[in-house]
Amino acid sequence: MADYAIVPPGAAPLARPVELICFALIVAHAVYLAASFWQGSWLIAHDGGGEPSDFVNVWAAGKLVWQGHAASAYDWPVHKVVEVLAVGHPFDGYFGWHYPPMFLFVAAPLALIPYIPAYVLWLAATFPAYLLTMRAIIGERAGYLLAAAFPAILSNFIVGQNGFLSAALLGGTVLFIERRPVLAGILLGLLTYKPHLGLLFPVALIAGGHWRAFMTAAVTGAAIALASLFAFGTDTWQAFFGNIGHTSQAFLSDGWADFAKLQTMFGLARTLGVPEPLAWALQGAVALASAGAIAVLWRSRADFAIKAAALACGVLLATPYLYLYDLVVLAVPLAFLFRLGRARGFLPYELAGIGLASLLVLIFPFVKAPTGFAAVLVVAALIARHALPPRQATAAVTP
Repeated sequence: MADYAIVPPGAAPLARPVELICFALIVAHAVYLAASFWQGSWLIAHDGGGEPSDFVNVWAAGKLVWQGHAASAYDWPVHKVVEVLAVGHPFDGYFGWHYPPMFLFVAAPLALIPYIPAYVLWLAATFPAYLLTMRAIIGERAGYLLAAAFPAILSNFIVGQNGFLSAALLGGTVLFIERRPVLAGILLGLLTYKPHLGLLFPVALIAGGHWRAFMTAAVTGAAIALASLFAFGTDTWQAFFGNIGHTSQAFLSDGWADFAKLQTMFGLARTLGVPEPLAWALQGAVALASAGAIAVLWRSRADFAIKAAALACGVLLATPYLYLYDLVVLAVPLAFLFRLGRARGFLPYELAGIGLASLLVLIFPFVKAPTGFAAVLVVAALIARHALPPRQATAAVTP
C-alpha cells in the first residue's frame, strides 16, 4: 500500500475554519504567556528572581555537575538547595531530577548561564526542532501552523519541560524508520533519556523486521550510557537506580504531584479512588493490548503512515507515567493523521475527532482529571479506523 511521504500537489489547502481555529489558538498561547510573564507567574517572579518551574531541576542538576557532585542530583535535599540558588529565593515544593545520567549532558551546558537565560535558550532550541519535525511529517508548510496551535505546547512552555525534545526525537524516529533506518535508530537511542516513552519500539521494530534501526538504537543508547558512566562516574548511575524506588513511591504510590495530573490509565484509576494494585492491573492490560495491536499492525501490510501513527500513540498508552507536557508527543500521531487526510481525504468526522482530542488537552487546567488520557484514546480510535479494511473505512473528500 502507498506510503504518504509527500502530499500530492493537487491537495486542497486547509479549510478556512481550521486555519482560523489554529490562528486563534496560537494567539491565545502567546497572550497567556505574555500575561503570565507580566503577572510574575512565568520566568520572572514578582521579586525579580526566577519563577520556579520544572526546568529548575534541569539547571540545578547541571550546576551540580560543574561542582563535581553529579550524583547529588538524585539527593533530593541537596538538589533542592541548588534549585533555590537557581531562582534566588526559597519556594515551597520540590522539582525532582528523575532522568538517567545521560541527560546530564544536556543539563550541564545549560547550567553555564543563569537560570532565566538558560530557560529561554532551552525553549528556543527545542521548540523549532518540534516544529520542523511536525512539518516534515505532514509534508507541507501548514504543518508549522498545526503544530504551533496544538494545545499541549502551552504546558511545555509554562513549565520549561522536555515535551518538544521528546516529540522531535520520537517523531523523527517513526518518520525515518523505513527511509533512513540508521538515522531513526540514532534518534531512538537519544530518546533513551526518557525510557518509558520507548516501551513499544522494540515490539514494532522486531515485528516489522527493522533490524538496522533496532541495532542502531541499541548501540546509540549503550554508547551514550557508557559515555555518561565515564563522564559522571559510577556513583551517579548507582544514585539513579537507587532513586527509582523513591520516585515511584512518591509519585505513583503516594501521589505527591496529584494523580489527576497523570494522563494515563493508571492516573485515571487512582483519581477515581481505585486501589493501587487494581490500577496497576488496568494499566498493564492497556499496555499489553497496545503492544499486541502494534505487533499485529507492524507485521501487516498497512500503510506505513498508519503504523507510525499507531506506534506514536501506543507509547503514550503503554506508560503509567505521563504528564500534560508529555502530550506534546500526541502531535506526532495527529500529524500522521493529517498527512493521511491530505493525501487521500479525511474519513467522516475525522477532523471533528482531532478537534475533540485537542479540546480534551486544552481543558485540563479547568477540569482536574486525566482528560489528556481521553484525548489519547480518541486519537487511538481515529487511527484504528484507518487500520480497518477499506470496506469499513471509506474516505471522504479532503476539505
